[in-house]
Amino acid sequence: MEFNASRLHLPRFRSSVAFDLCIPTESVQADASNFAVLELFTERRDMMSLPVTEQQKPIGLISRNIFMSQMSKPFYHEVYGKKSCIAFMDKEPLIVDGAMSIEDLTFRAVEAGEKALADGFIITEDGALAGVGFGLQLMNVVATMQAEKNRQIMHSIDYASVIQRALLRTSDAELRATLADAHLEWQPRDVVGGDFYFFERHAGGWFAAIADCTGHGVPGAFMTLIASSALSQALRERGPHDPAALIGAVSRAIKTLLGQDGADTSHAGSNDGMDCAFLCYDAASASLRFAGAKLALHVVAPGADGVRAIDGARMGVGYVDTPAGYCWHNETLDAPAGSLLFLTTDGLLDQIGGARDIAYGKRRMREQLLAQRAAPARDVAAALLRDSAAWQGKQPRRDDLTFFCFRL
Repeated sequence: MEFNASRLHLPRFRSSVAFDLCIPTESVQADASNFAVLELFTERRDMMSLPVTEQQKPIGLISRNIFMSQMSKPFYHEVYGKKSCIAFMDKEPLIVDGAMSIEDLTFRAVEAGEKALADGFIITEDGALAGVGFGLQLMNVVATMQAEKNRQIMHSIDYASVIQRALLRTSDAELRATLADAHLEWQPRDVVGGDFYFFERHAGGWFAAIADCTGHGVPGAFMTLIASSALSQALRERGPHDPAALIGAVSRAIKTLLGQDGADTSHAGSNDGMDCAFLCYDAASASLRFAGAKLALHVVAPGADGVRAIDGARMGVGYVDTPAGYCWHNETLDAPAGSLLFLTTDGLLDQIGGARDIAYGKRRMREQLLAQRAAPARDVAAALLRDSAAWQGKQPRRDDLTFFCFRL
């Protein structure tokens, strides 16, 4: 009757059921005396519970601890010894069919209360007694099943990370081949993330984007697939030269894909979208066209004593409240050669830390950009990451972190 949880082996090719917990056991008939039960418990010190049956069907369960405690009281031997064992049995034990799933058994055990976990439960086959199970077994099986489910989930998420990183690899290669002084940092808070970036060369220039989709982890990663696919489609149809129009096209695509468009949005199944910044550089005119949705472009021009911020529109992309016909606007920059430009999602700015547990904020970001204004983009990024990490300290990471730093 004693159960060693470390020796439990669950079936690999079917779902676990109550039979997997079943320990064959002796039983007594309902007309057996308490002396007979006492003799059994005395001989079998490993027996914790004893089923009571009538015509092989279980009708109750005698707990060793309760029985021995009662029979040790004065005069109980004399009064109850020859009487039927039903005097000390639990008349409403948890009785389950051996084919019951472990999930259903867990719910039944919780509903039955503490006694089912402490004293055990009866397992039957075609209504007849098959054996007993115990709370320790059930807890071990549930923990093992949960660990296996978690392992499978983490395996899936790890592979999803491989896919997500593979989707970004082309942009990495295009960026390295196009801009000599640039750095793109992408750090998902979890294994996968809700931020993404895009970089593509085109005739006479290049196009770049960073985006922060709603959520992080797996939900955020799903959103990056939707948003990046919508951006790729918009680039194929419209080309890269009008970032504002591209944001509008992506917004409408997200709204359509997620059912967030139409006259009645009260029953929309989701309210998701993204913040983003799109850039298009034209080499012939040495001009940069920018459009943003809740993200800004930061510029440090040679000789300037401050950081110029070009804010994006305050309208998010794709959300239920975003009008389908909303128009974002382009800003054209004639940034002089040597200018340092910086785009970031809010994962950097909103990170809590410091002595007062407040956000890292724009001021500290600007201070680092100015302090590193003459350094290569890679060194600027490294300085920001060091300063942000020091600021974060022991605080947990709040969000995904993505930023793009480059010099014209």
